[in-house]
Amino acid sequence: MADETKGASNNQRLLAAAKEDNLELIQEVFEAGDFDINFQDGLGNTALHYAASLGCPEVLEEILSYDGCDVDPINRIEKATPLHLALRLEDPEMRKYIVESLLEAGADVKIKDKNGDTALDVVPSSDTELRAAIRKAQASASVSNDDFADDDDDEPGSGSGSE
Repeated sequence: MADETKGASNNQRLLAAAKEDNLELIQEVFEAGDFDINFQDGLGNTALHYAASLGCPEVLEEILSYDGCDVDPINRIEKATPLHLALRLEDPEMRKYIVESLLEAGADVKIKDKNGDTALDVVPSSDTELRAAIRKAQASASVSNDDFADDDDDEPGSGSGSE
């Protein structure tokens, strides 16, 4: 196979690896270093956008495992995250795998695309399993530190008042 990425920057090679579902190339880029895992092309797409939208599970997992990977980058034209794009995959099993991987990595289900759609708005209505997974992620995200009791009386101890 001719190497079409010869002479390309490692950022460009990273994007090419995701577009081509090329696990070997992405591993080469990781080993070489000198790249930005969150590098965006002219359309604002990252390698994660491409891996998610094209249904490339091994490349996606490799990207998500890299320290510093932003799981919620927003592209320029659609204002879509990788999660938005993954929800459009035709193959239901691939869609489920990619979406669940993104959710496990902490994808924000509340981000709206240019149409004002969140992940739940984009998921096919017939896909009850993914709808439930997104609702669960929404519920988890709505639980914040404000929901927990705070011991702010500046005294040591459990705050129970007992000595």
